[in-house]
Amino acid sequence: MATADNRPNPDELLSRVQAVDARQHRGRLKVFFGASPGVGKTYTMLEAARARQTAGIDVVAGYVETHGRAGTEAKLAGLSALPRRTVDYQGAALTEFDLDAALARRPGLLLVDELAHTNAPGSRHAKRWQDVLELVESGIDVYSTLNVQHLESLNDVVAQVTGVVVRETVPDSVLDEADEIELVDLPAPELLKRLEEGKIYIPEQAGRAARSFFRPGNLIALREMALRRTADRVDAQMRDYRRDHSIGDTWPVTERLMVCVGRSPFSAQLVRATARLAARLEAGWIAAYVEPPGAAADLEPVRARILEVLRLAEQLGGKTVTLSGSPAAAALLRYARANNVSKIVAGKPREPLWRRLLRGSLVDDLLRDSGDIEIYAIHGGAAGGEGVTPPIASNSSPATPARAYWLAAGAVAACTAVCLPLRPWLEPVNLVMVYLLGVLAVAFRFSRRIAFFTSLLSVAAFDFFCVPPYYTLAVADYEYLVTFAVMLTVALVVSSLTVRTRDQAARAVDREARTQALYGFTRELAAQARVFDVAARAAELTSEAFSCPTMILLPEAGRITFRRRTSTQPVAPPAEEGIAQWVFDHEQRAGHGTGTLSAATALYLPLKFSGSPVGVLAIVPANTELTSSPEQLNHLEIFAAQAALAIERTAQAAAVREAELRMRTEEMRSSLLSAVSHDLRTPLASITGAATSLLDQGDRLLPDTRRELLESIADEAERLGRLVNNLLEMTRLESGAIELRRDWHSIEEIAGATLHRLAKPLAHHVIKTSLPATLPLVQVDDVLMDQLMTNLLENAAKYTPRGSEIEIAAEAAPGSVVVEVRDRGPGFGDRDVNRLFEKFYRGRTDGARGVGLGLAIAQAIVRAHRGEITALNRPGGGATIRFTLPAPPMAVPKPEEETS
Repeated sequence: MATADNRPNPDELLSRVQAVDARQHRGRLKVFFGASPGVGKTYTMLEAARARQTAGIDVVAGYVETHGRAGTEAKLAGLSALPRRTVDYQGAALTEFDLDAALARRPGLLLVDELAHTNAPGSRHAKRWQDVLELVESGIDVYSTLNVQHLESLNDVVAQVTGVVVRETVPDSVLDEADEIELVDLPAPELLKRLEEGKIYIPEQAGRAARSFFRPGNLIALREMALRRTADRVDAQMRDYRRDHSIGDTWPVTERLMVCVGRSPFSAQLVRATARLAARLEAGWIAAYVEPPGAAADLEPVRARILEVLRLAEQLGGKTVTLSGSPAAAALLRYARANNVSKIVAGKPREPLWRRLLRGSLVDDLLRDSGDIEIYAIHGGAAGGEGVTPPIASNSSPATPARAYWLAAGAVAACTAVCLPLRPWLEPVNLVMVYLLGVLAVAFRFSRRIAFFTSLLSVAAFDFFCVPPYYTLAVADYEYLVTFAVMLTVALVVSSLTVRTRDQAARAVDREARTQALYGFTRELAAQARVFDVAARAAELTSEAFSCPTMILLPEAGRITFRRRTSTQPVAPPAEEGIAQWVFDHEQRAGHGTGTLSAATALYLPLKFSGSPVGVLAIVPANTELTSSPEQLNHLEIFAAQAALAIERTAQAAAVREAELRMRTEEMRSSLLSAVSHDLRTPLASITGAATSLLDQGDRLLPDTRRELLESIADEAERLGRLVNNLLEMTRLESGAIELRRDWHSIEEIAGATLHRLAKPLAHHVIKTSLPATLPLVQVDDVLMDQLMTNLLENAAKYTPRGSEIEIAAEAAPGSVVVEVRDRGPGFGDRDVNRLFEKFYRGRTDGARGVGLGLAIAQAIVRAHRGEITALNRPGGGATIRFTLPAPPMAVPKPEEETS
């Protein structure tokens, strides 16, 4: 796009420079695009990769799926390949693309097959296309493959044509952002022949595929979709190339039509004729309206007619656009060249030749400046009727009040009053400037018609009062006739330019206000967290922006009802509930001011952005401007689209949170069942076995054996008690049912009591303590602190080899005491450190028993005392659990309190 004087738009130049700069730091993505499986996408990708390898590029196969095809496997042989990542999912070992290995390897070209693949749970990204985008953003070139049925925008069409719902999809933006697309095409008969020969699937699968997906009609339809999608992408690349190289000439490689619509009642006939022509040419088309200066003063019927024509164009499958600029032909041609329009349709002029020579004609201007664009002039009305009025040719305005003419005459009188005292001192030609100033002042405020009247009146007043002989329209010197002509011409030009500039400034202010309103609208909605709150705020802001009563209706079990509305009282009668449901079902606006159910009180718009509608916006227009002005209606539709986007985003965020909650609940349930089925059942089995042996063979067992069995029962019962106690304690701590009984205690006393009680479990380890006598007292619940130390020491003993040391150390810090339990076990893995304190999570098991609650309970106890707990790997091997407890200054009792 260029500015009015054909200079490049600086904002667009800046965005293009920024885009080029961003791409310099990215890798390149090439997608091998096909209509269906078996056309040879992977084979073609491997051929291209081998050519790059021959050219000296470091090519690595990140993930290539050969499906057992001999030709594909032969092409893959000899290429370096990354080992695949194994993911354990529900007892099955799944192999996936290793993204981290690819980022570490950083090859010159990476092959990642099947762009639409869904990664196994637990992967960094849910979809493989997200892996590919991360690779490209990191600067790695990637080759990938994709079938047309996996494009998100074609999902519904593919399901309708083939009867198969494709679950794995790729956003269209991924394909649009690809640096290169190569279509791998194969006619349907050849593809079916490959299927019969077993080159796509094994015979059993091939038979099923031939009866379902691989039917000739499906393959032809999919092939057409792939060809059209590739053609659209190539067309977009061509437009980008023309823009980047400032090519103004049209390249008619594909037909695109544009029809010029205006205020004429015959514009609808032009639109219909263009729709028929576009259908014959199988081309896209655009209906363009150029908004002239002073359009805000148009009469109501004129606005309604323009709106009706634009709606008709949309109903017939065209795209509508409202342009601004002058002259109209220049604005139309600028837009046509920017969008590679090959043909422009306009109404044939019916004015007399002399009027066309004086006022100009849209068709003549288009023919003169169109260059390679073809111009079609179509007869717009019946013989004797009015021809199609050019978009800007008519600048009529409603009848101007007489007051405006009197004010204009007053301005001329004021200029005359200024000139009369100056007449003896200045030449008449110098007094002309005073009258021009008056014309300029009038043009700033009134319409072009008033400015024209002021120009004529100024020339007459100048002649009558300032040119000898005075007070007569006669002139003594005929040179003044030239002065009068120049003065009139300059006055008309200045007034015309002033009116145009004023109208353009008014439109700019109006658009800025609308942009600010839309920005505030979007920002306000982003601050809401619930769907209903978003809808309520959107309705409130829309009502404020358009000064009309507004409400949003949200679906309830797939139905639109007035019960689920954002306003306390409905803004429209409940009888119109059916209209709202129709709008929701058909995804089209209806109601007041539309061609559907126009007798309704409110105007109803579907709230739809990308997917299915999320609701209906109902607004009661305060006047006809909202529905008669295309700009106002488009602005309202933008508000509706932004509201739909905000509702979709909030609903999706809520769904994600709910899914995460369900996932965590399921994970916790599985962990709990695992604990109950294993860690609780094992001690019960030991107790049952020992007790049964004592019952059955008690008299025949040696005393040492009986004692050993009894000790086993006691040990396992104690272990079972600790497991059950941990489960109950975790529940109490999370529910807040526990009440802390704080008192002043020393860390040394708490640690000593715990070590004494755990003497037997810690008997095979070397215990060291480093507890300075100067440690301050802490105000804690000693029972909970004992459990905290017990859990930490048992955890250390569980993973520390026999004979190794376990150390308890503490030191004072400003306002706190830091306690550490150190061991010489295997330490923590990188992933374990972030999850150690989660319930039922176990890091390095190494055969150790437990349900993964010890550290979770320890964290809950420390946080209940307003402390912090962390896990660290110990230098030289081992692990350290560190927790910090607040140590406020201990209050010193008064003497009378000590004796009491």
